[in-house]
Amino acid sequence: MKTAFAPIESKNSKMLILGTMPGERSIELNQYYGHKGNQFWKLIFDIFNQPFTDNYADRISLLKNNKIALWDVLSHCEREGSADSKIKNAIPNNFKEFYKSHPNIKYVFFASKEAEKLYNKHVGLFAEHDFFVLPSPSGANASKTYQAKLVEWKAILKVSQ
Repeated sequence: MKTAFAPIESKNSKMLILGTMPGERSIELNQYYGHKGNQFWKLIFDIFNQPFTDNYADRISLLKNNKIALWDVLSHCEREGSADSKIKNAIPNNFKEFYKSHPNIKYVFFASKEAEKLYNKHVGLFAEHDFFVLPSPSGANASKTYQAKLVEWKAILKVSQ
């Protein structure tokens, strides 16, 4: 059974980005979106017009400074490798408690269609939130160019103002 990371969050968070479950490389590094081929961090830095860095503490600071929480839909699952299609025996995180302790969160962004699918299946939508689905930042998602992904990910910027 694989275990997800604790959320990156602050009491000031007003939006939440949700992935599915950390992949193998992320688990090895103990970092969200740790695989070099994943474009998540590059997208975040480009959205906020900041110089890119590999420093994980700086990455977390960028999220918190922009009132963004980061978490995964699942707290536990069985999965061989990193592909979301291989997830079995999924157990969701406790969103009822998370939202209760983070009342400023109004916007929820799914970092992939699979994250949305798992959330809808295991959690369900909360009426007090606005939900958006973004294209997966995974390098395996070659159906969109980086620039096309960036255009859609800039929805985050619109609600962060």
